[in-house]
Amino acid sequence: MKLLAAPALPADADAIAVGLNADATPDALTGLPEAIAAAAAAALRDEDFKGRPGSCLGLRTLGLIDSPWLLVVGTGDGGPAALRVAAGKAADFARGRGLASLALSLGALDEAALEAVIEGADAGGYRFDRSLAEDARKAPLETLILAGCSLSDGAVDRARARAEGRRLARDLVNEPAEVIYPETLAEAAVRLASGQLSVEVWDEERILAAGMGGIHAVGRASDRPPRFVHMRWSPRGAPKARVALVGKGVTYDSGGLSLKPSNSQLTMRCDMGGAAAVIGAMSALDAIQPEVEVHGIFAAAENMVSGRSYKLGDVLRMYGGKTVEIHNTDAEGRLLLADCLHYASELGVDYCVDLATLTGAAVVALGERYSAVYTDSDALADALLGAAEASGDGFWRMPLDSGYRSLLKSDWATLKNVGGREAGSITAALFLSEFVDGPTWAHIDIAGPAFLSAPVDHYGKGATGHPVPSLLRWLESF
Repeated sequence: MKLLAAPALPADADAIAVGLNADATPDALTGLPEAIAAAAAAALRDEDFKGRPGSCLGLRTLGLIDSPWLLVVGTGDGGPAALRVAAGKAADFARGRGLASLALSLGALDEAALEAVIEGADAGGYRFDRSLAEDARKAPLETLILAGCSLSDGAVDRARARAEGRRLARDLVNEPAEVIYPETLAEAAVRLASGQLSVEVWDEERILAAGMGGIHAVGRASDRPPRFVHMRWSPRGAPKARVALVGKGVTYDSGGLSLKPSNSQLTMRCDMGGAAAVIGAMSALDAIQPEVEVHGIFAAAENMVSGRSYKLGDVLRMYGGKTVEIHNTDAEGRLLLADCLHYASELGVDYCVDLATLTGAAVVALGERYSAVYTDSDALADALLGAAEASGDGFWRMPLDSGYRSLLKSDWATLKNVGGREAGSITAALFLSEFVDGPTWAHIDIAGPAFLSAPVDHYGKGATGHPVPSLLRWLESF
């Protein structure tokens, strides 16, 4: 999408959009030609338009101006969060009608607001329609014109990189499991290799030889064997910190022998959302150039059913030597992560953040707007929550209470892989903590926001790319 700046709203864009905040009156439309301003003011009164973030009123201009569409979008308090949604709603409107150009007038924008508007417009204009018949697809938005503001190259470049990283993650998650499976997910990471980014892929034989019992057990029932991927990005200068981003990459989750019902399997292509977020974040590092060394680590596997399925009551020996008794084969993601987290610990990184569509319990607690964040480090929690707030991603810190650890006690192994219904997302986080040794660690359960069952704000149904921009802002903060 081409990005342009203009001193005033152009008259010939396919759609022009103006922002009204919560305190504005229709007098704010006086910058428009008188005839269309009067018509818009009347429509706003009829609709009782209040300028709330996410509100959008589309009006046919009927030849009163050259542009066929006038949009009025709510900008709430005028802050970056509200402007992000406003830009996203305008782009969503334009993309849904196959319009090629959109001009936005949202007032003077500082760098934070400018980045929010660019990221919001990209997110709102996203569509995953490549599987539709050609005549059912809408042409993408080609040009975004920002009126009344100047473009800062640094802000534009950062925002574009985050937006493109998010878009890559969305594409990977939205593809069906017949397209994205362990081998092709690993190939998506390999395609990112550059002078600063190296990518190493382990096949099933090497996974087994290394003693990664969790990854091997989950993936062995499928005809498509698992993969382990280690991406390493090196800064140009001495790194200020070393960071590992670890993602869950279950490319399809049938539940294994603890079989999911049919309706629960329908969206299980999204169960690799954590790995997709890692790939999306790693894809932006060459553009953003953070002063940290970043390791992107994920295991990719299909959790299927066959004569080779791992079974209830099995005891798995994990990478590093701990053993896990299996009480539910549908609690498979933590088994992949456990091997990956121990591997990341061996790298001597300072920080380790894992991302996973891990538990339904997190969705029950926080819905689709928030991810659950678990960590013993107040400083890391504050840094992640601050990055999420700046990015428009919902993060909520949850208790990592060791009092629940007893729920994971096993008679036959170091621990069992589930702790029961009570505090399910907490016991999942406590399970993962058993495999982290050294780095300051946080677990982010993205099961709610990673894949939406219905549109939320400027995001359509399906993958959101959450929380790629938050990860990148956190890495930039070093």
